[in-house]
Amino acid sequence: MIYVSLIVAFLASILLTPLVKRLAIRIGAVDAPNYRKVHARIMPRLGGLAIYGAFMIGIILLKVVTDFQSDYLYAILIAASIIVLTGVIDDMREISAKAKLLGQIVAACIVVFGGGIHIQEINLPFGGELTFGWLGIPLTIVWIIGITNAINLIDGLDGLAAGVSTIALITLAVTAMLLGNGIVIAMAAILAAATIGFLFFNFHPAKIFMGDTGALFLGFMISVLALLGFKNVTVIAFVIPVIMLGVPISDTFFAIVRRFRMKQKWSDPDKSHLHHRLLDLGFSHRQVVLLIYAMAGMFGLVSIIFSMSSVWGAILIITVLLVAIELFVEIIGLAGKNYKPLLNLVRIFNK
Repeated sequence: MIYVSLIVAFLASILLTPLVKRLAIRIGAVDAPNYRKVHARIMPRLGGLAIYGAFMIGIILLKVVTDFQSDYLYAILIAASIIVLTGVIDDMREISAKAKLLGQIVAACIVVFGGGIHIQEINLPFGGELTFGWLGIPLTIVWIIGITNAINLIDGLDGLAAGVSTIALITLAVTAMLLGNGIVIAMAAILAAATIGFLFFNFHPAKIFMGDTGALFLGFMISVLALLGFKNVTVIAFVIPVIMLGVPISDTFFAIVRRFRMKQKWSDPDKSHLHHRLLDLGFSHRQVVLLIYAMAGMFGLVSIIFSMSSVWGAILIITVLLVAIELFVEIIGLAGKNYKPLLNLVRIFNK
């Protein structure tokens, strides 16, 4: 029955997006161009509302026909609705960062306290376990808010955030399939189907943006589904969602590094994110999006391989991956044009 839900969510997204586009224009939920943005004309946003609606239709259909349920399903859906409401208000009124953060904290607390979803303990690779106790609650909230905003930060080009999120969701579904987690498979797959339907209108040249409504919703759902799939497991498995979200996490991390080095606030916006740097290097809009899709796909594949590796194999994969990321960051100047510690070290050894 899940296949029918996937098809229905996909078709619902295609049907809802044009309606949401008209609604966005009518209520003034539009995105005007400025010095930080790539688009040159006013664009309707709020497209995430179509993704949310299609996802809810798919989930409701699955629940009605198969009695699909879990102890935390309602908590997740209520929290996701609060995130979407926060995004809708922002797309309409452009609320402050503090107000958006408040909405995210409320949603995260509903998941943690209402759904009982939080990190409790991790089995260490060489024996023993690390128990978080009450610290697991703030750690979980930080994880949810961090990933939610990481997806939001990469939403800078047509189809970028939607495509990267789709790849992450498909990776989550595949990994959950390997681990036998049916709830994560269903929710991740239905959300991926809804996002793919939206991509028909959002890929370059876009007819509508997902706005904060979509970016916050997708980031929130990915962060929560990752917790459902990998909580209370080994350190190796805990790293899997970090790898599969390598693109948004790396971009966010090095944005903070870049702003710290430039003596800026960590929350200050700039035009030096991954997609900006690739555009500066001469790649076209479409080429940059496809290149980042390829990167996201690589991270997803590595995370799946990682999930099946031995401890030493996993350590080797992490080491190679970290070195590769650092080299790439230094080459394109993601952390700043003068940030080249590894390349400088290589030059010293080559002398």
